[in-house]
Amino acid sequence: MTYRKFPFPMPGEPLLTVNNLPFERVASGKVREIFDVGDAFLMVATDRLSAFDVVMNQGIPGKGIILTQISLYWFAAAAPVIDHHLVTEHATRLAELCREFPELRSRSMLVRKLKPLPIEAVVRGYLSGSGWESYQKTGKLFEHGLPENLRESDVLPNPVFTPTTKAHEGHDEPINAADAAELIGAECFDQVRRISLQLYKMGAERALNADLILADTKFEFGLDASGRLVLIDEILTPDSSRYWPRAEYAPGRAQASFDKQFVRDYLSGLNWNKQPPPPMLPAEVIEGTQARYVQAYEKLVTTPIPY
Repeated sequence: MTYRKFPFPMPGEPLLTVNNLPFERVASGKVREIFDVGDAFLMVATDRLSAFDVVMNQGIPGKGIILTQISLYWFAAAAPVIDHHLVTEHATRLAELCREFPELRSRSMLVRKLKPLPIEAVVRGYLSGSGWESYQKTGKLFEHGLPENLRESDVLPNPVFTPTTKAHEGHDEPINAADAAELIGAECFDQVRRISLQLYKMGAERALNADLILADTKFEFGLDASGRLVLIDEILTPDSSRYWPRAEYAPGRAQASFDKQFVRDYLSGLNWNKQPPPPMLPAEVIEGTQARYVQAYEKLVTTPIPY
């Protein structure tokens, strides 16, 4: 196994790899590696970075630790609203499992084996990203009517639930409520929509207390063996959410954000067709992106990053 000695090396040092673990690898995503450890899955967040659905040759040092720890913070906060996928006595069990692999502990979650729903639950509180593009073209937020003459980044009259498909490759695509309900069942859809809006409200309120605006976010859900809805994957991280600095917010334009938009902006200025192979990222882009992830963590979570 090849591990990085420190969680925040200088850009250009080798990224952490998770080869040759004594567990069966069952999935390998753009960021996460998932292993079967018997009665649960070990979900390891690497430092890999994707942009425009292409995984970069370089990652963001420490990113996997930050994403995992922010998720753990929010899973605890969300527990009164909905059950989550972490196993019981999570910290104790994870420490035992990672005893021989201490580098994995801060970037891993030990989760129950559940059946994921085939949609992603997106909630938007502000008009941005693909929602803004939709409004410019149609005057609506996908299937939802909105007032006229809204500006980019304007706050919406009320948060809006806009589910998407869950693509294994490429982009997730918006899906209307009727089609989403047909995919997962009307009762399940109503529950997903209600809980997603509750979670967004919780996250937005806490974000404001941290001088952040939670513009939009996505949640993922699964079902346990009894058919009960469970919150899974990650929650309210800079990879699954659009956070803006509250002090700099000014509608009518795109906002600065605590996510990989810094990388996307750099790549958009290159003569690159957004297909593999990706261009190399300069050190200042890697360091600038890392700084944004660290700032998001420090604003949201009260405990130090577990190096």
